[in-house]
Order: sequence, then structure tokens, then C-alpha cells
Amino acid sequence: MTDKPYLTGHYTPVADEITATGLGVEGSIPPELTGRLIRNSHNPKPGITPTHWFKGSGMVHGIRLRDGRAEWYRNRWVHTPALDGAPYMTAHGPDLTASTAGTHVIEHGGRLLALCESNLPFELTADLETVGAFDFGGKLTSAMTAHPKEDPVTGELHFFASSPFPPFLIHHVASPDGQVLDSQEVPGATAALKHDFALTEHHVVFLEGSVTFDPSEHSGIPYAWSDAQPTRIGVMPRGIGGAGKVRWFEIAQGYGMHFANAYEDALGRIVVEGPTVGREGWQRSWNWWVGAPDRGADPNSGSRSRRWTVDLAAGRVTEEQTDDLTVEFPTINDAFLGREHRYQYALSFPDDLGIGNHTLVKYDRTTGTRQLLPFGTGQLPSEAVFVPAEAATDEDAGYLLTVVSDLDADASRMLILDASDLSVPPVATIHLPRRVPAMIHGSWIPDTTL
Repeated sequence: MTDKPYLTGHYTPVADEITATGLGVEGSIPPELTGRLIRNSHNPKPGITPTHWFKGSGMVHGIRLRDGRAEWYRNRWVHTPALDGAPYMTAHGPDLTASTAGTHVIEHGGRLLALCESNLPFELTADLETVGAFDFGGKLTSAMTAHPKEDPVTGELHFFASSPFPPFLIHHVASPDGQVLDSQEVPGATAALKHDFALTEHHVVFLEGSVTFDPSEHSGIPYAWSDAQPTRIGVMPRGIGGAGKVRWFEIAQGYGMHFANAYEDALGRIVVEGPTVGREGWQRSWNWWVGAPDRGADPNSGSRSRRWTVDLAAGRVTEEQTDDLTVEFPTINDAFLGREHRYQYALSFPDDLGIGNHTLVKYDRTTGTRQLLPFGTGQLPSEAVFVPAEAATDEDAGYLLTVVSDLDADASRMLILDASDLSVPPVATIHLPRRVPAMIHGSWIPDTTL
């Protein structure tokens, strides 16, 4: 038995790989939802206790929908060298294939990629079997972020490599068919931890928070909060040679794990949104991730939604807190990625264990209102993935897909929710054949792209 929080409750790993067909459904699955919801998280093998939640091996869980049916559920470990105990560091330096591949899963250029920000991506088949490390035909010789951004207009995939050692930050662009077009080292970057970034129509936006490389941290993830680390937003013009024109702007101390979106407003300013934490909130999260018994902070110190407005002409940034809920995992309709959006979604966390009343939140940025969908005690929903309805014209015309872990029933279900109105009953509920551990990130992969 272990008291590590990331190996108990909603996060208890599953011990095997299974496939189940003909899943039970309540309601009606819209026939236009033909594809796969695939989610990823850390699931160490039985008997293994990683020193940090993020060190657990990646396992993907998929639910296949077609013609109004829930055809199958299957889960598979991502079979990387690290799954079998290969060390990340070798005598010749880091082994970029020794990945957990446990943070995210995306599709680009017809390839399904499991991601972990300190390594190469790993390609999977449509049935979630591991193909192997993918290095973009030898063009990628660095790690790849777990949060790439696909421009919905150009189809280009933007991603970066962050390292605690020089070069600290490299920005990459791949074509719609997955060919690396450009790679640029970004000057002025530091060893600060960079997990996510943002894209606008004409710019790439980086965030360096108050968390940076710390060789005294022995959990296997060598980063820690530092009051001496400046918190900054970096704005880089898109295109070849843009890195040489990057500008860095200092902002209030804090750390942002995920961006909701960024865009250029009517005045040409860059607006960036996402939840952030302060020192106490970061330490509380870190203590959970490493299994420290001291949670170290007030539970009310969690991440709050924030907005930065970067005025390039004036050379200044204004920032504000936009909501008082503790939220994380912000998502939008990705058709609006990099462009001004009206709606965004997030999960509100009353506690860390999934016992309290976790809530899905929908924000209307035009009216300034929010809609809440509470799940009840012992229910932990996953990040909400937006899927547009067929021939949709309104931004929120579509569905939110989430997998709910039910501690009381030791079971999980996938919900298809009406994204336009969270107050109505689910469009469909799909009962899964096992409890699916609480997961980090995932994607809806329509059949037309895979």
C-alpha cells in the first residue's frame, strides 16, 4: 500500500490493458461524433512508485464512437524505453526516447502522438498500439512540448522545446502534413519552467513564471519556486527570423501552467488568458505531485483566472484577475485558437482529492457571466474537450466530452454534454467497463483526420 496521493483514490493506476466492445449508452450519441476521444495520464506499472506524479509511465485510454454507437473502450501503456526502466540520462546525455509519454495526446498530419515535454513524441496507431518515437524525419533533435498549437487557419503546428540548459527555448513550426518548416532558438529565454504557450494570428507568446531549474530538487523533476526568477511574457513575431525580434515584458510574480487562449484585439494589443498560482498555491500543488505529507498551504491559494494585455506600441502589460473560482484545465472551441473567442471552459477544484463538489465552468466573455455544472461528491470530471456540431454557426454550438471518475461506484462514464447549455441533461452517457484513473489531457480525434 502507498499513501502517495497520485496513486490513490481517483488516481489509482490500473494494472492491465483491456479492450471492451459494445459499451452501454444512455441517451443518444450524435452520429456526427465519429472518431475517438483519447486521453492520457501517468499510470506506473504495478509495484512501481515513481518519485513524482509526472514520472509515472503514460497510459492512453480511448473511446471509439461511430454511427451513434460506442464501439469500444481500450487502454494501452505507451511502450517507451522508460516503461521498462530505461534511464533518461545516459553517459552520452539525455535519451530523448526514454519518455513517460504521459501528458497529452494529439493528432497532426494523420499521426497520433503521445506527448511528454522532456522527450520526443511517441506515435500510436488508431488502436492505441505504440509505433515508436517520432522525430519528424530526423528534423527534431530536441524535446517537444506537451502543448503544441495547431493554427486552425493555416494548419501549421507550432511547438517548442524548453530546457534547463542552453539553448533554453527553441520554437518549431511544422506543416499541415507534419514536415518541420522552421526551427529558431529564442534569445533572452532562461531556465524557467515553460509548460504551455499561446499563439495569435501574428505572434507566438511564451510565459516564464517564478518556477525555474533547481538542481537541489531530487524528485526527478528538477524545478522549484524562486522569488529571484523574474516572471515574464515573451512576444515573438511569427515567421522566419521572428525569434530575433522577441520582446520580454515583466509581469507580477506567479506561475501559469496552462493558457486558455491568446489573440490580437481591435487595437492591436495581445490579450492572453489562463489560470495562475502564487508561491503558496504552487507549493501546495508540488507537495501533492511528490507525495509530501505537508500540503504546505491554504487550500484557498489555488489557481485563479487571469488576463494579461500586452500593448506592444506602449511597451507595457496590464493584468487582472477575471474570476474568483479555483480553476484549471482551460479549453475553448479550437476553431478560435489564436483569434478572439467568446466562450471558454474550465474545471473548478474545491479540493485535491476529488472528494468535494468538482464543477465544470463555462465562461461567457461577452456578458461576463459563468455557468456551473457541479458533479457531486466523489465525482471527478476530466478536462472538457469541445467538439463542434455539424454545420455549426455559433461558437458554442457543439459538445463537451468529459470522462468522470466515480469513487463511490468504483466506475467511470463518458459524458457528451450540450456545450451551449450546461443546465440540460447530458446528450448521452457512455458507461465504461472499468474505473478510468483521473487523467491529464486528451483530444477528440475525428475519423476524417486519422
